Amino acid sequence: MGAPQPQSRNGVASAEVSELASQPAVRECLQWVQRERQWINERHLQLCRVAAPTFFEQKRAEWMLEQFRALGCDAQLDRSGNVVAHLNPGYDGPVVALTAHLDTVLSPRSIDDVNVTPDGTFHGPGVSDNGAGLAALLAIAAALRAGSTRPAVPLTLVANVGEEGEGNLSGMRYLCRSPLAARIRSFLILDGPSTDHITWQALASRRFDVSITGPGGHSWSDYGIGNPVHALSRAITLFTDKGQNGGSSPRTSFNFGVVEGGSSINSIPSQARAKIDIRSESAARINELASFLTSCVEKALEVENERASGGKVSGRIKEIGSRPGGQLADGAYILAVMRAVDQHLAIRSRLDCASTDANIPLSLGLNAVSIGAGGQGGGAHTPAEWFHPDGREFGLRRILLALHLLAREIG
Repeated sequence: MGAPQPQSRNGVASAEVSELASQPAVRECLQWVQRERQWINERHLQLCRVAAPTFFEQKRAEWMLEQFRALGCDAQLDRSGNVVAHLNPGYDGPVVALTAHLDTVLSPRSIDDVNVTPDGTFHGPGVSDNGAGLAALLAIAAALRAGSTRPAVPLTLVANVGEEGEGNLSGMRYLCRSPLAARIRSFLILDGPSTDHITWQALASRRFDVSITGPGGHSWSDYGIGNPVHALSRAITLFTDKGQNGGSSPRTSFNFGVVEGGSSINSIPSQARAKIDIRSESAARINELASFLTSCVEKALEVENERASGGKVSGRIKEIGSRPGGQLADGAYILAVMRAVDQHLAIRSRLDCASTDANIPLSLGLNAVSIGAGGQGGGAHTPAEWFHPDGREFGLRRILLALHLLAREIG
């Protein structure tokens, strides 16, 4: 009897990954992603030039739909706008879902806003988040269907809507409520570049729209009436002065990401509004801050109305988004698979907690992790976003090996 093989958690032997990688059909897939780097880069550039801001992903969805169909997949749009592509047409058994979100925070105004410089770096809105993930979906589909001996991977690929901003994970919510959800055994979610993390814990968040209104008027002749901008500014100051937790546990953050109000410098505004994002590793802490936000707004209104000589202000807080938390169960097979693959590839990844599409399946107790698709990138959600494909094939090999191992669990 030979010596025991080193194993990752839940008993996935590192030797099992090595044996898998040596199989002819799998080896062909791994070689394809190395050989077809130019094809992948071209698809990456093309898809990023199709604008897909949150709530307006349709054109990019239609473009992805055409690509999947050209690769021989059975693909269609679901009622939420997700692109759902089945690698094996006619198969109706259990599957692994490989997903990546379609939408971007910023959007190119023209195709020239997304470009590639001579050193191979992609520049432009969404080239990293989530151009990297969407390009990987197409690369994986192409690699699995290109070989002379196609490996049996029961795989469904999903390019979903509504991950960014106020999308509130609408595409993933729909997917997890759809009839297809009953067939999905694991969710492998691709979000951004790199191979340095495995998101196995979902970071919960709540988002609010704070709106304060008043009669408005002239800055001189109506001076003294309640000013919504002044009240809102006071509410933000009250919250930010006392809402900090000083970096203590549980880790918590908040951000007033949008502030609006007024029409001219010499007009007292009739409305002011702000949007705030609150996140924490503790749902109780989020609820505490949500209650504190209400008290800050109430106090700010009280102070402004006491100061005003007339024309009182009023306020309203509306919740505009809520992402549930959750985490993988102890000993989850999908996490064991990722650790075994990373051991085989000598990837030194870390486990992390983040807010991604994985929030929804994790909150439902389903097997899901979110990982990067390989390559390097930065500047996400800014005009300076960039991506470089150096090392992309390494990330794609990681995905392919993980999919094959997850397929083995299905049997």
